[in-house]
Amino acid sequence: MSKTPNSDPNSDPNNADNPNVDVNERIRQLGRRRVLELPQMVEFHTWLDGKRLARQSCRVIGESRTGKTVSCDTYHLKSKVTQRSGEAPIIPVMYWHCRENLSVSSLFVGLLESLQYQATRGRIPDLRERVYHVLRSCQVEMIIFDEAQRVSAQAMSEIRDLSDLLEIAVVLVGTDRLNAVIQRDEQVLYRFLSAYRFSRLGSEELQEMTALWEEHVLQLPEPSDLTNPKAQSLLLQATRGYIGVLNQILCEAAIRALQRGQQRIELSLLRQVVEECSLAVK
Repeated sequence: MSKTPNSDPNSDPNNADNPNVDVNERIRQLGRRRVLELPQMVEFHTWLDGKRLARQSCRVIGESRTGKTVSCDTYHLKSKVTQRSGEAPIIPVMYWHCRENLSVSSLFVGLLESLQYQATRGRIPDLRERVYHVLRSCQVEMIIFDEAQRVSAQAMSEIRDLSDLLEIAVVLVGTDRLNAVIQRDEQVLYRFLSAYRFSRLGSEELQEMTALWEEHVLQLPEPSDLTNPKAQSLLLQATRGYIGVLNQILCEAAIRALQRGQQRIELSLLRQVVEECSLAVK
């Protein structure tokens, strides 16, 4: 069905008192990524602070959907970029997402583009010299390479050299497959011996996270009591302890409750969403 130009209630100032406006905005908010500074994240950021100050390279290991990417990106965003007129920006922490089968040239070009450096063509020796120059000019203290298990052996050696030659703390983030990748080269392995592991949530942690999500993310008009035993049994089986899956299920359930005009998430609705989003084998 086609829409008239003013069919969106948010586009009409006369709809300021329309409850649908608030509902639509809440749904939009639930669809956006929200970051809670959980105790686990604070602990991880403190660990990264130590590596950054000591210029010590390290690994961050964990299964997908355990919170590695959000925690690393949040750390990067908290490290503010500063710049004085006519000078290169100071970028304390870089965050970069690795492509599949990352080559040496793709590594150097990607870093230059991330630093908004325009000259990204040339032979590998020229690109390497350019990267080193820009990293020094921007006073980069730490580079976080997410999905680092995708990096080729040659590119991994270049990443190791960034740590050795520029005294930059390099953080490799990935799944357990990353451990196998770095073990192919002793020098790479010894450079990244220190490791931090993201684990799945246990039953008590899942209950704590559910309560935090209900209070700070879902924020429905009435409490849903999602920490009760029946709801927790459903969530534990469905999420298998993955915090990313927990977020997806709870936000989806909250969105549907709002669409139905409900003030809270009923157990029947949670069960319906769980059946659709569960990681359990069906």
